[in-house]
Amino acid sequence: MGGDTARVLVVVSAGYDERVETRELRYFVAVAEELHFGRAAQRLAMAQPPLSRAIQQLERRLGVVLLHRTARAVALTEAGSVLLREARTALDAVEAAERRTRRAAGDQPGVVLAAKAGASRELLSKLLDAYAAEPGSVAVEVMLCGPGEPESLLRTGRADVALLHRPYDTTAGFDTEDLHTEQQVVVLPKGHPLANRAHLSLVEVNAQTDLPLPRWPGRDGGHPDGPGPQVRDHTQLFQLIALGLACAVVPESLRDQLRDDHAIVPVPDAPAVTTVIAWPPHSRSKAVADLVRTATRL
Repeated sequence: MGGDTARVLVVVSAGYDERVETRELRYFVAVAEELHFGRAAQRLAMAQPPLSRAIQQLERRLGVVLLHRTARAVALTEAGSVLLREARTALDAVEAAERRTRRAAGDQPGVVLAAKAGASRELLSKLLDAYAAEPGSVAVEVMLCGPGEPESLLRTGRADVALLHRPYDTTAGFDTEDLHTEQQVVVLPKGHPLANRAHLSLVEVNAQTDLPLPRWPGRDGGHPDGPGPQVRDHTQLFQLIALGLACAVVPESLRDQLRDDHAIVPVPDAPAVTTVIAWPPHSRSKAVADLVRTATRL
């Protein structure tokens, strides 16, 4: 089921007349993300000619052009962009089904909780303590990871439940319960001319060319273009800020991770951040239900 030779069929979109195989979707996603047939073939550990033929066959089957090809470049069409989004969702669902099925067959009951490292630390600690005291509680495996990863872990079935943060994480397709809402602040190097301001606007923060905002990795692991430094975790980010190389707008609760060489200023017009507990809507796990109930009581 997980290999390229799998014959599992998934419906990509209600608008398509044909069904496509997960193997074809994996091929297309690789090409669409790399925008280069040679790199995609290398990523898939296959030769380039059969990959090109598979994409052409997929286009014939769907009756649309997915990629614009020239001698020098490959670009997604509008239809290709739609299929990339739908294919990622479909592949995540297949991967999640595999993992949750295997976990359900395991000898030891348990639940996997994903959370962003450093975020919601107090809430997470209280949740684990309160749940452990519940009758019938099971072992909770906590996966602490980087920004954006808890959502991915939940979608792909590596986690049963996750603590997510709107608007930074996408909760579409999950059942959720809101747990906590907080305002955001900008973190500056101590001694910066703006550090003594009562508040700053997002426009003022974005105008600080000497302290560019960081660039977090996207879903494909790459960083968007821009002047700010590339970062992958808050420890790295806060060190760059202390060195005077960046600033960042973050939830106010992260202030307890800051050091004496940081300063914070409220940013009232930044969107409020809501911490939610999220789980798949089709989950029938009693452990997940009990964990969610415990979280909503805190």
